[in-house]
Amino acid sequence: MARKAVAQELSRERILEEARGLFATHGYRALTMRSIAKSMGYSHGALYYHFKEKAELFYALIRDDFSTLLRRQQELMSTYAQPSIVLLQNWMLEFIRFGLDNPNHYEIMFMINDSEIMTYSRSEQAQCLELFSEVVRDVVSSYNDNSEISYTLPWTLFMSLHGFISYSIHYKQSFAEVEKMAEDHVHFLCRNLKASATGGRGRRSEPAEAAAGAEFGMEKSGLKPTRETA
Repeated sequence: MARKAVAQELSRERILEEARGLFATHGYRALTMRSIAKSMGYSHGALYYHFKEKAELFYALIRDDFSTLLRRQQELMSTYAQPSIVLLQNWMLEFIRFGLDNPNHYEIMFMINDSEIMTYSRSEQAQCLELFSEVVRDVVSSYNDNSEISYTLPWTLFMSLHGFISYSIHYKQSFAEVEKMAEDHVHFLCRNLKASATGGRGRRSEPAEAAAGAEFGMEKSGLKPTRETA
């Protein structure tokens, strides 16, 4: 009875508040339920009253981050009457920003091959990837109705974004430090997307490309301005 009273005193909210700081400092793999409880001055049994395992505890933290990412993606999409290459550019840059602003969470959400984590986060990952795929497919279909390209390009683009984020996280680079490279990377991907979708045909003139770049830089969709304008 006394043990239950202690567990109830140690609220779920307090555990989450304390655990967030510990995960951010030490990472996922370095912590155990016992070490988390010890740092809080409780027995690990008090944590198990609220969470059956470490993965469930951490998922309670990152669930809000998945929700935030999805909400930001959906809000960004709602500002456009129809899918466009500019929407895709902003979507990809926002994804990079999210990953580098939340490196510990991104690592758990998309990088760690841990069966415990996958049990909890698989559906949220699928939602993020499917939303991205919808945007890519809609943009590609405006250039080419090739279903094979529409199927393969979303995954190819996502893996390129994931590689950029993972590399930056590995070297502890913030979004502010790599923002210009991120913009260039996104522009490169979009130029190649159009080339793949059109088979190299229909390349716009330099003034048209410049106009698209200016439109991207002046978007007011919640992102910081991404290009200096003359």
